[in-house]
Amino acid sequence: MDFLIQGVLSAFTLLLNGDLETYSAIKATIYTSSISIILALLVGLPIGFVLGFYNFFGAKALRFLSDTFLAMPTVAIGLIIYAFITRNGPLGEFGLLFTLKAIILGQFILALPIIISLCASAVQNMDEKHYFSILSYRLNPAQLTLCVIYELRYSLLVVVATAYGRIVAEVGVAMMIGGNIKYFTRTITTAISLETNKGQFEMGIALALVLIFIAFIVNFLINTLKRLDK
Repeated sequence: MDFLIQGVLSAFTLLLNGDLETYSAIKATIYTSSISIILALLVGLPIGFVLGFYNFFGAKALRFLSDTFLAMPTVAIGLIIYAFITRNGPLGEFGLLFTLKAIILGQFILALPIIISLCASAVQNMDEKHYFSILSYRLNPAQLTLCVIYELRYSLLVVVATAYGRIVAEVGVAMMIGGNIKYFTRTITTAISLETNKGQFEMGIALALVLIFIAFIVNFLINTLKRLDK
């Protein structure tokens, strides 16, 4: 018990003193996860909406494909990305390997199928009364899309929170294609893994507390928005 208490106290000391290594990992995590989730939303939400709202040839195949990527191990995804961006790979000329751009790419690919699949499910399972009420307004495609998104706003917020939680807590892809380079591509999760293996539990605890705080903030914002709408 004393060991845990001492670790927590040391963790708070690192955070309050602005430890450079600790905050470097936090900064890299917030930077990469923010950009990747925004890109994934811009691409994934429209695709998910179309797959969930419209019934067309190939829709089931696309849903199956997105669900398959959703279930793929992150290490396998990291390996595929590595093969593409390594020096001898098709994208090797862009020099993405072991950069923050590589981590953003990996997180984007991880978040995209989550957003597509869960968004499609949310739209497809929309209450029938709401569905027929919206159709009765005879809206144009853009208005129809915005109306459905508004009706499902809280379900879609859960989709965003789920996708963001997945990429923030991911370690395999970030380690494989980011390289875990100190003060550059080291994220919270890769730093926790490395520092814990080195016996630096105070830094691991400090960064774990930050992850928990991020999860708390995301859920707090969602619940606050729900209360404001009542």
